[in-house]
Amino acid sequence: MMGWRGRIGFLVPPGNPTVEPEMMHLAPRGVSLHFTRMVAHGTTGVHAGQEERNRTQIAHLDDNAALLAMVNPGVIVMAHTATSYTLGKEGEAALVARIEGRHGIRFLTAFATVVEALRHLGVERVAYGTPYDAATTRQGKAHLESHGFSVVSHGQLPNVSNIYDESEERAYALGRQVDVPQAQAVFLSGVGMPTVGAIDFLERDLGKPVVSSASAMMWSALRSIGVRDAVPGAGSLLASPN
Repeated sequence: MMGWRGRIGFLVPPGNPTVEPEMMHLAPRGVSLHFTRMVAHGTTGVHAGQEERNRTQIAHLDDNAALLAMVNPGVIVMAHTATSYTLGKEGEAALVARIEGRHGIRFLTAFATVVEALRHLGVERVAYGTPYDAATTRQGKAHLESHGFSVVSHGQLPNVSNIYDESEERAYALGRQVDVPQAQAVFLSGVGMPTVGAIDFLERDLGKPVVSSASAMMWSALRSIGVRDAVPGAGSLLASPN
């Protein structure tokens, strides 16, 4: 039987090729993963039209969540960080309450899992890096600050033509780019840019925790379904039993 320890559902942007392989790489034995594509129009992964795609995903989210709820997961995760930046703090909270009320299943946004992870690690001062354009990066910075974090450094990956063509090596370079001594941790936003394979290297080289949207999603989802396994190879957040 699939998912004999628990089932995790993910809502994934339509063009994203990164979430499924990274989550499958991190999932402990006995945990099954289930994916539904969200609705967005236009060219995916590019900076142009990001806000419009976010709003389209939000508009269709109830139907997408209803489809995913049919497999009866223990938790549903919206695997798209920037959608939370469009929603804002109050809009994000209202969305979570609506989905949970409708289906009786815990609903997490990727951003909410990052907030949970940073608080778990005792982080107040964060360095923030993204593969987005400057405007979306500023939205994310403001969203972090609205949740009480001090963003002591922020920046975006240069020369991005499509986020889905990026690599772990570039994610590593971004972490090095935004880190400053006063940051207690580095947060790499976005689940389209591969990050999981870069986190251990960054932590060793920077000497501090590194959290990505991907690592936080799996950490929080496992906690939600009561699976306490350590998951090695993807940073200190996942490396100890949670």
